[in-house]
Amino acid sequence: MLLLVGLGNPGEKYRNHRHNVGFMAVDAIADEHGFGAARKKFQGDLREGEISGVKAIVLKPQTYMNDSGLSVGAAMRFFKLSPADVVVFHDELDLAAGKIKVKLGGGNAGHNGLRSIDEHIGNDFRRVRIGIGHPGDKSRVTGHVLGDFAKADHDWLDPLIAALAKSARFLADGDARYATATAQLLVPPKEKREAKPDDAPRAATPASADDKNAPANAMTDALQRLFRKKDGTE
Repeated sequence: MLLLVGLGNPGEKYRNHRHNVGFMAVDAIADEHGFGAARKKFQGDLREGEISGVKAIVLKPQTYMNDSGLSVGAAMRFFKLSPADVVVFHDELDLAAGKIKVKLGGGNAGHNGLRSIDEHIGNDFRRVRIGIGHPGDKSRVTGHVLGDFAKADHDWLDPLIAALAKSARFLADGDARYATATAQLLVPPKEKREAKPDDAPRAATPASADDKNAPANAMTDALQRLFRKKDGTE
């Protein structure tokens, strides 16, 4: 069984925040794979389903980000799972917008949701780090993380969320290819090279009747000149 956790803050006013991209990712996975409707459990919104025949739980803690570990720990203990069965989707400030990295364990890099989970289940869980980019100035970090995605961001965000959902079977298989498979879905198809006029095969120009008969005509002219010389007419 897999426990897929999305990190974010509950409530409509936070719904489009960059900090809530983990919620967006697990919602898309649950929808893509036909999970059941959400119900309240473990201080979170929980949906159950299967991915590639493997039972999976999607959990969105409703405790606010700083206490996410309370919800995750309760669900993990109830289903008798180990930290390795837990996959946490979260925003990553120090990763370029639209990039992802998947890793097992590691530090929390100041992410309060990860810190809370570390405190309740340890840090040996898998993380899907979803890049939201850095604003470039430390003083602007809070406003960036706790701000809505810009309209232009959806050009990369929407395809990324869809690709994370479609590739989820690699998580179910325990396959390290999840990040690679997701990236491959985001590569635009190669456009067919349009043939330029110079590239087009040149059709052979049909020979004219005169061209076809040129050798024969030349021979005839030569013979006629020879006969005229013999007759003394030339």
